[in-house]
Amino acid sequence: MSDLLIFAERVDWHTRSLLAAIAAQGRTAQVVSLRACGFAVGGTAHGLLLPGFGDDLPAACFVRSVPNGTLEQVTLRLSVLHALRELGVPVMNDARAIERCVDKSATTFLLAHAGLPTPRTLVLEDRTDAQMLVDSAPGDSVLKPMFGAQGRGLARLPRGTALPAAEEVGSVYYLQDFVRAPHETTGADDPGDILHEDFRVFVVGGVAVAAMARRGTSWITNIHQGATGVPVAAEGILADLAVRAAAAVGADYAGVDIISGADDRLLVLEVNSMPAWRGLYDATGRNMAEPLAAHLCAARKVPA
Repeated sequence: MSDLLIFAERVDWHTRSLLAAIAAQGRTAQVVSLRACGFAVGGTAHGLLLPGFGDDLPAACFVRSVPNGTLEQVTLRLSVLHALRELGVPVMNDARAIERCVDKSATTFLLAHAGLPTPRTLVLEDRTDAQMLVDSAPGDSVLKPMFGAQGRGLARLPRGTALPAAEEVGSVYYLQDFVRAPHETTGADDPGDILHEDFRVFVVGGVAVAAMARRGTSWITNIHQGATGVPVAAEGILADLAVRAAAAVGADYAGVDIISGADDRLLVLEVNSMPAWRGLYDATGRNMAEPLAAHLCAARKVPA
């Protein structure tokens, strides 16, 4: 029977890479969807329903994805991850880290609380108050969805731009000061020859193992939005900020997004607790499945 458990919805390139890297460590893993898991209090020795494990517990778990669903479904799935941690099973990443990173406002708060440089951020529910903040901002604002990924749903708002209706943003306005590129001197309508850049640093077990610059003519510098990845050294202040950011949210592994402002000061934008790494692999030739598998296989169960 497999002793490791990967929570994933499908066996895609990432999952296959992870399975191969785990096998290279002399271990085996079973892929299970969190949709199939639950609680079996009185039904199993540990009180959880984990297909393929019965009364046994995995030696460690890796969370590749938590599927979307109703509030009740997502709560149940995260509760399973919480329970595994309470039972002493190492989980990469555990529910606490996932919850902190999925909620961008919590991530930003924890980054600032840890003393990390991050853009000025305001999160509130009242549209009138939010509009006043946009209109009085020192420059453009960025409206972000509280729950979002891959650069989807972002909007750059010059002062005076009307905010969308509350129902279009989940009744929460997450506003962040727009960070201009060091060489950007134009207004909101950028000419296509302006190069925008940020950095993605991959952290595993408290070590920055790889990094890339993401460059494109759009201010949304996500690979899925057309940016190009270029390898950069995962060292110096870039690595230090990324490692500290992952620690601030309690993540065993993370993709940390960092940007350089007009004054060349590096700012931490986001921490991703379930990052993909295909773009990083294409840019650097390094498959993050290898350090991830090594860290997962080295994990040791903590007595409950």
